[in-house]
Amino acid sequence: MFATIYLPDFYLQAALRHQPELRAQPVALIDDLEKKPVIIQLNGAAAETGVRSGLTPSQGLARCLKLVIKTRSLSGEKLVQEILLHFASSLAPYVEATGAGLATIQFTDSTNLLPKVTRIIEQLAEAEIVAQAGIAPTPDASFLAAHQAKPVLQVNDATEFLAALPIEVLAMGES
Repeated sequence: MFATIYLPDFYLQAALRHQPELRAQPVALIDDLEKKPVIIQLNGAAAETGVRSGLTPSQGLARCLKLVIKTRSLSGEKLVQEILLHFASSLAPYVEATGAGLATIQFTDSTNLLPKVTRIIEQLAEAEIVAQAGIAPTPDASFLAAHQAKPVLQVNDATEFLAALPIEVLAMGES
């Protein structure tokens, strides 16, 4: 069995981790290292005002004057990724950082996985990190389950789980 721990809006979470007062405000994140910075992630409050990924900061501000523009925090991202891997490695010795805000764990003993993984999600929440996890027989199925989880989803039959997913969700696994 495999588990994937997924941190939604990883870059935004890393940038706002120590600024809880901003979480309820409309916030958008840009990568200021790009030649023409555009919004790469935003919170729900920003999305409700019409702000979207791909807009320039000025376009975002035109849609919402209260929009807070933050830049990516590379040091914050590194720290949050390290915290993720620390907690993931407490579950099993076979852990891989499969992407930014993603960790995949391979289990040799698959007993009581749901409570173990749920405990890690709760511990991450105590560290002010929002996480979701999927448990499944294959790494790809665990990845897709993690994206569907609220906050943890265990899939025992990957074929049945995958057959019920919309094609748009399946295409996300290619990125």
